[in-house]
Amino acid sequence: MTDSTTAEPKRRAGAKDVLKSLGRPKVLFTLILGFGSGLPFLLTGNTLGLWLREHDVTLAMIGFLSWVGLAYSFKFLWAPIIDKVDAPLLGRLGRRRSWMALAQILVGAALIAMAVIGPDGGLVALGAAALVVAFASATQDIVVDAWRIETAEDDEDLGLLTSAFQLGYRFAILAANALILFVAAGIGWNGAYAVYGALMALALFATFSVREPLARGAVAAAPPIWTPRGIFDAIVGPFVAFVRTHRALALLMLAAISLYRLPDFVMGPMVGPFYVDLGISKEAIGSARLTFGLAGTLVGIAAAGLSALRLGFGKTLLLGAILGPGSNLAYTALATFGASTPLFMTTLFVENFSEGFAGAALVAYMSSLTSLGYTATQYALLSSFYAMLGKVLKGFSGQVVESLQIGRDLMDAYAIFFAMTAAVGIPAVILSIVLANRTKREAARLSAS
Repeated sequence: MTDSTTAEPKRRAGAKDVLKSLGRPKVLFTLILGFGSGLPFLLTGNTLGLWLREHDVTLAMIGFLSWVGLAYSFKFLWAPIIDKVDAPLLGRLGRRRSWMALAQILVGAALIAMAVIGPDGGLVALGAAALVVAFASATQDIVVDAWRIETAEDDEDLGLLTSAFQLGYRFAILAANALILFVAAGIGWNGAYAVYGALMALALFATFSVREPLARGAVAAAPPIWTPRGIFDAIVGPFVAFVRTHRALALLMLAAISLYRLPDFVMGPMVGPFYVDLGISKEAIGSARLTFGLAGTLVGIAAAGLSALRLGFGKTLLLGAILGPGSNLAYTALATFGASTPLFMTTLFVENFSEGFAGAALVAYMSSLTSLGYTATQYALLSSFYAMLGKVLKGFSGQVVESLQIGRDLMDAYAIFFAMTAAVGIPAVILSIVLANRTKREAARLSAS
């Protein structure tokens, strides 16, 4: 998923507002850019794991290859360069559009390269192509987010463009998570990846169709990126400001955020291989994701939004920490009792509801922090930070399952693994409780003074 890099606008547009405004070229092209940003994400993650497992790639290797997704967590390291330097060869398009075009060309070409290489062409070569996809996709996220913010005329326009982007992104996730399984069943995984690589031409068309939002001389007044002051302002400064703003709560907030989605991240690379080992067909997985999975996501996100309005961000964060590992436990049940249709559908619903609620709760909480004075860079750094630990640890997930399989049936190993990943969420629950209590006391102290 892409990170929001600004405070919530005063009025947040919904899907109906977006659909009514698709006659405006800027809104339509923003939706297409959102589609282009979301399309590569799972193609180097869970969907790739399913493809690899069908070719009998070991679980340990699938876990290690998931590390290409770390590019999304470290994108803040080269974001300042994108702010200060035009993309090579394409600078005449403008700073934002040149980087968007270069990133989209690289994503499309690298996806097609993955299709040509495939598992049979060697995992090193396939992994290298996947790394290019992830790096270019993370770059695209940075610059499209910047373009969206800078091209908005006011808060309402920003809300509309943000919702259009998110709607396009969700369409892409659906395409890369569910629809691709039907395509792969028809023309094979290699053909499916080639088709999806070619689909990046839609995003490239949108890039050439939109306007550059800022004049070249107005891009940044900050110190040059190559100076010590520029490096500090771009990378270190936002964290320093965060600590100064939140003081004693700062480290507690960072700890809670960094552990919050750990169960989801650690489990992620093994979900696709688990389906394959359980004997569930691609068509069945795709159908379940398009129905029960989609319904679970929508209900979970809506429930989190309602909870934030009724209970506040702190209590919603705690509820998300409790509900989040529910998806892991649902997979434990599926591994234990087998792939009956009702249990499989229930698992998909629980998984998507839990992840939808927890994800929306975390975004809402971090958005509430930005409303207290975060800059765009602070939020980008924070949202990259929250995923870093989980994306490092998930690379070992395959090794853990294989070690648990010694002396056990494979399904028993999966069941234990999923239960263990659910237990990883306990520290986040404890930290969320402590954070809620400390925040309440701090607010009471400030109001008393």
